[in-house]
Amino acid sequence: MRRREVLKFAAAAGLTWAAGPFAAALPKTMPIIDAHIHLFDPERPGGVPWPEKSDTVIYKPSLPGRYEKIASKFGVVGAIAIEASPLPADNDWVLGVAAKNPVIVGVVGDLVPGSPTYLKELARLHANPLFVGIRYGNLWNRNLAVDAKKPGFMEGLKALADYGLELDSANPDASLVRAIADVSDRLPELRIVIDHLPSAPIPAAGPERDGYWSHLRHLSQNPHVFIKLSEIPVRVGQRVPLDVAYYKEHLDAIWDVFGEDHILYGSDWPNSDHLATYGETFSLVRQYVSGKGEAASEKFFWKNSIAAYKWHRRKTDQPVL
Repeated sequence: MRRREVLKFAAAAGLTWAAGPFAAALPKTMPIIDAHIHLFDPERPGGVPWPEKSDTVIYKPSLPGRYEKIASKFGVVGAIAIEASPLPADNDWVLGVAAKNPVIVGVVGDLVPGSPTYLKELARLHANPLFVGIRYGNLWNRNLAVDAKKPGFMEGLKALADYGLELDSANPDASLVRAIADVSDRLPELRIVIDHLPSAPIPAAGPERDGYWSHLRHLSQNPHVFIKLSEIPVRVGQRVPLDVAYYKEHLDAIWDVFGEDHILYGSDWPNSDHLATYGETFSLVRQYVSGKGEAASEKFFWKNSIAAYKWHRRKTDQPVL
């Protein structure tokens, strides 16, 4: 997990983070759906595959109750739990946790298309209305570009689309973006959500850089492709800038490609705690999106997540279209 290893190093280095007014709670002007959090419990028998014990920042139970206490003060009323384990049994564990906590409106699980048990497991998990899709990309030693050529893989993604489920990417780079574009061309009806695009490494100037943006523009032409403005804060030397001006040019480039109908909010909690508090991360993205106007903000903070994940309301304070 490329970025997670970098963040673990940063945490171990004892860096000091910028603080200030961004950490304060904001008025609840609209309901917020957080489309990218992780749930895990290192205290479970057998432990967890991620995070590692050496990660002193997030190696502790990260469950809906703790998340809700942190995020609700910022107007968050629901979240999508994204897989944090390649263990097949953990799909059921996360779904079980989600069933008892209505703040979780959807679960993106982990399955390997084309594997011997894939179709059976997909059918079984699809029967649970909280199961909204699977994640595949640069994690768990997988490679979408290579795996998409293996027997049964694309057929597995076709079954995902036929069930009305979506595909999340994981930790994009130029190679993964190109592979996602290929999958989208071969299965244009498949809903795809690209995560962490703000932190994706962009190739240096030249043909590779041009190709990177060309593939993103091509993906943006498919109405079933969405992206998350997740993993925005970055470390610069020994600090993390929390001035939106530092990030604006890059975020504008992404926004201009995908437009207000295909971008959604994701915090990456608790992984985001390596760089900033939840409040700081949320305040940063809210500063940026609020400049787009109220209608675009509503799309970003909740409406687009319904289009991307087809989640259903579980609490009265969760919005409906």
